[in-house]
Amino acid sequence: MGETATPPVPPPPAAGDVAFILVCTALVSGMARDKNALSLMLISIMSLAIVMIQWFVIGYSLSFSTTSNRFIGNGQFAFLMNVGADQTVISTLPNIAYCIFQAMFAAITPALAVGAVAERFALIPMCIFIAVWTTLVYDPLAYWTWGANGWLLQLGALDFAGGTPVHMSSGVAGLALALFLGKRRPSDEPMKPHSMSSVILGTSLMLFGWFGFNGGSAGAANARAAMAIVTTLLAASSAALTWLVVDYIRDRRVSALGFCSGAVSGLVCITPACGYVSPASSLAFGVLGGLVCNYAARWKHHLGFDDTLDVFGIHGVGGILGNFLTGVFADKYYIALDGTDKPGGWISGNPMQMVYQLASIGAAAAWSFGVTYIIVFVMAKVGLHLRASQESEEDGMDHSQMGEYTFDYVGDRISTSVDLKRAASRDIQMAAMPKAESQADLVA
Repeated sequence: MGETATPPVPPPPAAGDVAFILVCTALVSGMARDKNALSLMLISIMSLAIVMIQWFVIGYSLSFSTTSNRFIGNGQFAFLMNVGADQTVISTLPNIAYCIFQAMFAAITPALAVGAVAERFALIPMCIFIAVWTTLVYDPLAYWTWGANGWLLQLGALDFAGGTPVHMSSGVAGLALALFLGKRRPSDEPMKPHSMSSVILGTSLMLFGWFGFNGGSAGAANARAAMAIVTTLLAASSAALTWLVVDYIRDRRVSALGFCSGAVSGLVCITPACGYVSPASSLAFGVLGGLVCNYAARWKHHLGFDDTLDVFGIHGVGGILGNFLTGVFADKYYIALDGTDKPGGWISGNPMQMVYQLASIGAAAAWSFGVTYIIVFVMAKVGLHLRASQESEEDGMDHSQMGEYTFDYVGDRISTSVDLKRAASRDIQMAAMPKAESQADLVA
């Protein structure tokens, strides 16, 4: 009777690799008007809290089970059962380290989508939406893309650090939200960022955190992780400068907001490819990303939808473009920096990779848009309306839903404005009362 062969046990993870991933996790952890800025910051950090609980209960298991079908994970890791020092999901890391690293991806994605309807969402219903959306949209897409048996992974689609489940899904979901909730109501206040210095600071911190996103996706502190960081920085730099040049040619002025938007578009575009392409190719990602996303962000005015923070124009369009370009520029040499063996893309003599990338784009976009629209439709039917009231929108989300403000002077201004509006409303009612009484006398 023959003996059953014992499967090879992966070597223990290097201490440096574990430390690298934990640092990257920490790194991953305003463009709104001042009367809405605090609520937007709050929903972002609340997304982390909500998704962390969801990830513990079922999210990680749905996204990274190794014993399920090709569509969605099962309960293998529910409540993080059996998630510890094992190297079940990725051979270079303890399961628990990889779990917390991936949790940051899951937490940031719904917060990105919410940016499309900033300045008009109701806070509590949006919290419910985040939990439901993560379970029904993000988790399946993460499983398709990275799960051991996910159908996109098995097909051969490439996504190094989240172009599909993070950026494309949040951008397309943001479009669905913007279309369902409608435009912001007209206002006498200019719809522009309240603090460009905050935008620049936020972009700088985002760039720093993106190194954790993309470098950490190598799963180890190695040459491929370093290459991912290099291509990330090159793409962001070239995209920022491209956006700046396009704005200058069109408007004859440079824009700090444009420069920051360009940097983010380059980061989004390179994300699915950062561990697969050469430094030279990353410049193409940046230039094309900055150019295409610049025009995409302006299309919303012609197409008639209100995407407050350009979530679809940058994350949606940038994610789609980056996914397709991965099929063009993925290079076997750079893929093999850590010993990985994949055929690469068109540049490596594998044009079919572009077809696989198109399949990934079509499936993920359709799933994200369709399921997002169904979620908000059902929520509205059961009384959980994501759109804030007209009065709340006029007074600002911070005042109406929180009673707190980003800065004291904003609170003083908004409180004075609300008091004046209420006084004016009372005066109008008082002025109308004698007229109504006299008309009643005449009728009598």
